[in-house]
Amino acid sequence: MANTASQKTSVQHCSLLLVLWGLDLSQPCPRHCICYTSPSTVSCQAHNFHAVPEGIPAQSERVFLQNNKIQRLLRGHFSPTTTMLWLYSNNISYIQPSTFHGFDRLEELDLGDNRHLKAVASDTFLGLGRLHALHLYHCGLISLPPGIFAGLHNLQYLYLQDNQLEFLEDDLFIDLLNLSHLFLHGNRLWSLRQNTFRGLGVLDRLLLHQNRIQWVDRQAFHDLRRLTTLYLFNNSLTELSGVSLTLLPALEYLRLNDNPWECDCKALSLWDWLRRFRGSTSSLICVSPPELVGKDLKMLKKEQLPSCMSSEGHPRGSPGGEMEQGESLNHLNRHRVHHNHHQRPYLPHGDQYSLPSPSPLPRPPKGGRRNCTRRGRKAKGGHNEVQLLRDGGEKDYTADRGKYDLSAGTNKRPDGSVSVFSPLDTDRAFLSTTSICHSCSYLQLCLRSL
Repeated sequence: MANTASQKTSVQHCSLLLVLWGLDLSQPCPRHCICYTSPSTVSCQAHNFHAVPEGIPAQSERVFLQNNKIQRLLRGHFSPTTTMLWLYSNNISYIQPSTFHGFDRLEELDLGDNRHLKAVASDTFLGLGRLHALHLYHCGLISLPPGIFAGLHNLQYLYLQDNQLEFLEDDLFIDLLNLSHLFLHGNRLWSLRQNTFRGLGVLDRLLLHQNRIQWVDRQAFHDLRRLTTLYLFNNSLTELSGVSLTLLPALEYLRLNDNPWECDCKALSLWDWLRRFRGSTSSLICVSPPELVGKDLKMLKKEQLPSCMSSEGHPRGSPGGEMEQGESLNHLNRHRVHHNHHQRPYLPHGDQYSLPSPSPLPRPPKGGRRNCTRRGRKAKGGHNEVQLLRDGGEKDYTADRGKYDLSAGTNKRPDGSVSVFSPLDTDRAFLSTTSICHSCSYLQLCLRSL
């Protein structure tokens, strides 16, 4: 009798301890998962699940299924009460368009590092009016359909890096009125059009490095009046109109290194803008003409830049005397022979500020023109330059390769991004069964007795 009473007391103590740990014993929980209360959380990461496990409580607010082998997402897998859903580092290749319909409480959705996804339907994120952060990095995305971000008025962080995007539709981001961070680095983009970034009036950081960009419309940044950070390094730019940069009055950090800059008369407007810019910039090494090879455009004197004469004999290339459309016709025509094999759908809309008719826009180079420098091997999940140059260091424009580290007390993911939620809110959700049992031997006995 005494032993029985002692066992009951021990069980009561164990139950109390588990409640103090935050474990929910009253609600069903999927096998191999851990469930918590306040807020209701289901943690099922790293269990080699090939499908979303059954039995996720209907009122779950946070669901963590990262680092599994899940292949498909279907309607009914999750509850509309979900506010945070992490599905990164799985094998997802298909998302039923209605999977997240009605999820008007969802604030963070991480689908990153699902390299077989390839495509997402235009209405997949329809109605996610509260969404703050959307992660689609390293998903093998080839294109983004028009309207895919429609209605996401509260989105602040959009991670699209390390995909295979070659072209962005006009007005693709026009509904993202509160977007502050846009990550597009590590793709295959080759041009930035007049309305590529229209509507992004509060954007603070735009990362476009390690693409194949060779052409930027002079009006490409016309709505980005709050932009402080622009990364365009490691692309294929030979020229950039200084007029395009005058549209960025808040700019503080600009990276243009590792592009094949042609330091002829077309560079004069950029040289003049750099001379007046008071923020932090990188070097711009010339690859032509021969007498300026290896020199930094910023360090040149005006008289060192070759003068250009138009066919009428008038000088060209002065800061106020660029071509009407802000780009070099000769430069664009040089690439035309490489672009004829691409179909017209890459350019579905006319660009009012591109080239005077009938001269066409450049098309993606045959076989994919490489950057002027070789890209290094990427860490899993790719690059994410959230840590910016607040210290003013010229060398601090390499990628942050941080992993998600539970022990560090931060919310980093494979892409190096940081959750918009406090670490204190989520640390408890990542306690594995092993870590709980190893925390004290007494707790192990409690679990056995239950």
